[in-house]
Amino acid sequence: MTGAKTRREARIRRHARVRKKISGDAVRPRLAVYRSNRHIYAQLIDDRKAATIAQASDNEVKAEGKTARAKAVGELIAQRAKDAGIERVVFDRGGRLYHGRVAALAEGAREGGLQI
Repeated sequence: MTGAKTRREARIRRHARVRKKISGDAVRPRLAVYRSNRHIYAQLIDDRKAATIAQASDNEVKAEGKTARAKAVGELIAQRAKDAGIERVVFDRGGRLYHGRVAALAEGAREGGLQI
């Protein structure tokens, strides 16, 4: 029997499947989202250089509720992207569903001026 034994393994397999298709560069970096049960993190990554251009996490924002913090992180990463001269990104949802906090982060980044 093949298939993932745990939810974590299934997410990692989904993320690998997504990563086969998307990659970031200096002009259009990858906006990678990592979500744990308690926190959410975002990075802008240039895969050709294997370098992080900017990062943001919910430890840096003040908002009530996890979804509101995720949206604030999206706005913060958008501001840092603009400071780095980046306007367009490729969204990497990290093997998670585009739903809830992941979608809120993307919405916040769009409202902050990023084109996804």
